[in-house]
Formats: sequence, structure tokens, C-alpha cells
Amino acid sequence: MSEIKVAGRYAKSLIDLSVENNVLAESYNDMVLFEKVVDETPELEAILKNPIVPLDKKIGILNGIFTNKVSKLTLSFFKIVVSKGRSSILFATAKQFVQQYNLIKGIVTADVISATALSNEAKDEIVATVKRELGAKEVIFNEKVNDKLIGGFILKVGDKQFDASIASSLNKLKKELAN
Repeated sequence: MSEIKVAGRYAKSLIDLSVENNVLAESYNDMVLFEKVVDETPELEAILKNPIVPLDKKIGILNGIFTNKVSKLTLSFFKIVVSKGRSSILFATAKQFVQQYNLIKGIVTADVISATALSNEAKDEIVATVKRELGAKEVIFNEKVNDKLIGGFILKVGDKQFDASIASSLNKLKKELAN
């Protein structure tokens, strides 16, 4: 079974357990923190994925890093996953948890790459359009500036992309003229 499928099932289990214990938002914050720590500390992911490192050592490392920073439920979840020999999928499980949580709560992420920094009005308009078109309750807005676009922007939401950049338009025109 693929790592994503297994991680998705573990994430779903944690979501169900969190809902049952009425701590879903707290578990979400814990998973976001875990993702952030692993992103900033690649050695942690290497340790969790290393089959040579003993399970009790992995549990000790997780306890040392996350005790008093995450809920007892999340810490127990970490211990169970590691004791089952699945520590290598903890990072993927955290990512899957965040995705599933966002789906449940109607939250989408909009990644915008623009030639210049967007005005607040432009950001608000993009957020409103994404909410309206996708029926989202909340939009997480990530902005990057890339001056190679010359002008306009590229909007990515999930697996969809809308390219309104001048660079893209020029490339299309160039291809048409070449034919």
C-alpha cells in the first residue's frame, strides 16, 4: 500500500479520535506544528524514517521535542504510530491530516505568483473570487513575487491553475506566430 494511502488512513483515524474527544482544532494546530518542526529540522525526518534507530529512541526524541507543545492525544498518537513501526509516515500523516481538516472546514489554499506585490484590493478580489467559485468558507492566501512574469499573475488552487501573466501570453503569441 502506498505511503500516501496509509498516511491518509492514520490521519483519518486521528481526525475521528479528535472529533470524538472534541479537540479537532487543537490536533490541527499540533499537526501544523509537527510539519513546521520537520520542515525546519530535516534530521528529525531522517531519524523517523531510519529503520536502524530503535523505536523507543524515536519515541524519546518525539517526547523530548513535543512534550508540553502538543496535546496528550497527539503525543499518544505519535507513540502508537512509532510503536507500530510506522514512524516513517508521520510527516506524511501530518500533511494528510491538514489536507483532510481543510477539506472538512471548507478551507482552500490559493497560491498567487505575481510580477509585483499585489494591492490589498487585488488580494481581496482574488480571495472573494476563489470563495465564490469553489464555495470555500476560508482561503489561505500565499503570495510570491516573480518579476520574470513581466505583469499579471498565476493563481494555483489545488490542482487547478489560472495563468494571467504577460509572459505566458507572449509565449503563446510567439508559438502562434512561429506556426
